[in-house]
Amino acid sequence: MKSARRRSREFAVQAIYQWQLAGQSLADIEQQYGEAEGFAKADSDLFAVIVSGVLKHAETLKENLAPHLDRPWKEVSPIESAVLLIGAFELANLPDTPYRVIINEAIELAKSFGGTDGHKYVNGILDKLALSLRTEEIGFQGEVPVPKPPRKTAAVKVTTKARRVVKAAD
Repeated sequence: MKSARRRSREFAVQAIYQWQLAGQSLADIEQQYGEAEGFAKADSDLFAVIVSGVLKHAETLKENLAPHLDRPWKEVSPIESAVLLIGAFELANLPDTPYRVIINEAIELAKSFGGTDGHKYVNGILDKLALSLRTEEIGFQGEVPVPKPPRKTAAVKVTTKARRVVKAAD
């Protein structure tokens, strides 16, 4: 049984995929998916937040993802890019959702809609992005050691002196 939030993310992937390929407006997408079969079982508020957020902030999200990609953005498949945009948006803007949930949901979306190993790619990219966006949350959970400040060590100069011991005459 799929949760309402999972369903909303599934519809969001489809909507963002469609937006990437056809360039539909947000209003057209919301209307179309609002009438889609099965949408009544989805969390319509989450769907609206994700889709509108991704469409409004797509360039910023792509910039945040770019340092973690192993190829130019244009070469990422439309499904993987839709899933990555959703994951990046949620990591950056929905702090009440644990980062592990966001990444797991993205992996499941990539498995459902993407290519054979697309989920592995999505996992790797979003893990790296989470380290930069959710540092405090990850550190709090003890998964990534919080870096210790470097020890300041002064240069030590070692000198040895030979001492002569002179025995006093009795």
